[in-house]
Amino acid sequence: MIASVSNFRGGVLLLLWLLGALLSGGECRAQGCDSCRVAPERGRRLDRREHVGYEGIERIVPTHLKVQYAGGMGFLSFGAGWDYGRKCRWETDALVGFVPHTYSDKFHATFTLKQNYIPWSIRCSRRLAVEPFTCGIYMNFISGEDYWVREPDRYPTSRYYGFTSRMRLHLCVGQRLTYYLREGNALRHVTLFYELSVSDLDLIAKCGNRTLALSDIVYFSAGVKFQLIRNR
Repeated sequence: MIASVSNFRGGVLLLLWLLGALLSGGECRAQGCDSCRVAPERGRRLDRREHVGYEGIERIVPTHLKVQYAGGMGFLSFGAGWDYGRKCRWETDALVGFVPHTYSDKFHATFTLKQNYIPWSIRCSRRLAVEPFTCGIYMNFISGEDYWVREPDRYPTSRYYGFTSRMRLHLCVGQRLTYYLREGNALRHVTLFYELSVSDLDLIAKCGNRTLALSDIVYFSAGVKFQLIRNR
């Protein structure tokens, strides 16, 4: 279920393919705006993100869609999320993924709740921005009778393992590249990202086993975020 850093080459190729598709995007034909738009240029300020909050019931409408490969949440995960706070520094995502039979004994579904923090966004040009550091924490659940929350009766004691095999906590860090589209497109901007993550059990194992290599516990993932437009 979990792709390790050995997937790095495949993830880089995926990012390059997504970037090529991104740079071939369409032209603008109408006016629109979204929850996180780019503020007008003011002097030499690098971080031009500006938060535009929804009002009332509109706050439950997702501000973006995401697709993510690997990262301990399945082979592929799809979902929606909300960005908020000053300069849109916070993100909350809900993702549904899957592990195909090719990578497991049987097909499994995964469910992930994720919280990200993006402290900086550096504009390199009118349409391109780099987010040099992101961090986050997420909780992942996997379906299947072989995974459990409470230990099955087949084990000699109720605390034989002392942890659940159905749920994992992960910490992650990463970087992003954002391309801002022209106003009027179906999307406001598209972001490519990668992350390095570690699960709670692997981190505990590393603390108790110094011979365990980082490549055995750190996992690579990559994805794309589609920022939605809200018309006024």
